[in-house]
Amino acid sequence: MKKIKLIPILSALFLLAGITAFAQNNTNKKGFAVLELFTSEGCSSCPPADELMGKIQNEYQDSNVYVLSYHVDYWDKQGWKDIFSNANNTKRQYDYAQFLGKEPIYTPQLIINGKADYVGSQETIVRNAVKTALLKPANVDLSLQASQTSNNLAINYSVEGNTKNSKLLIAIVQKSAKSNVKRGENAHRVLSHYQIVHQLNLIEIAKDKKGTSVIHLPKNFNTKDFEVIGFVQDLKTGNVLGADKAVFQSI
Repeated sequence: MKKIKLIPILSALFLLAGITAFAQNNTNKKGFAVLELFTSEGCSSCPPADELMGKIQNEYQDSNVYVLSYHVDYWDKQGWKDIFSNANNTKRQYDYAQFLGKEPIYTPQLIINGKADYVGSQETIVRNAVKTALLKPANVDLSLQASQTSNNLAINYSVEGNTKNSKLLIAIVQKSAKSNVKRGENAHRVLSHYQIVHQLNLIEIAKDKKGTSVIHLPKNFNTKDFEVIGFVQDLKTGNVLGADKAVFQSI
């Protein structure tokens, strides 16, 4: 009777198991794209970028694409005050100027995954950048669950992967709105806005990478017109490592 050599067979089985585990790990960390648009109602170049974000949000709503629109305040002195503008949004754009080494800042500027910027109205270039981002596996796997009590939101998070130098950012986002602009570069126009960031909260990631954080919500918050998007960002490089949309739990 011929003896079967087990060592080569076992080695092959271990190799196959390793390859399978690696493939499963990469499958879990799907590609994603966080689109951060810096825009303003006072900027005549911004409406096409806002409209493009609306299209992308609609087309990718069931995918790992997350649109965030920050209305900056430096256009407010040009004849029209943007009702969604916020000095914190302007600061975030300046932070990206430092991360990317690109100044001066401008609108409509679009940052994808914290790594590269684009003119937000250049549709073909932006769409190609989104497709490219989706091909690269996330560095971390983020899971978010949320529950609302009155004007507070409890966020339960879980993170897998290397979070060195990183924080969890939670954005409270209004899905859409319209504004009747009466003065400035967009005078006498009704502008459509999408994925408007009302708050951006910075959260320390716990040592075990799991935890709960309570956030105070805007007065008009509701789960129909708003959503909660979280992402892990390396605050040393600006790179966004992973993202998720919070799933709401009933209490």
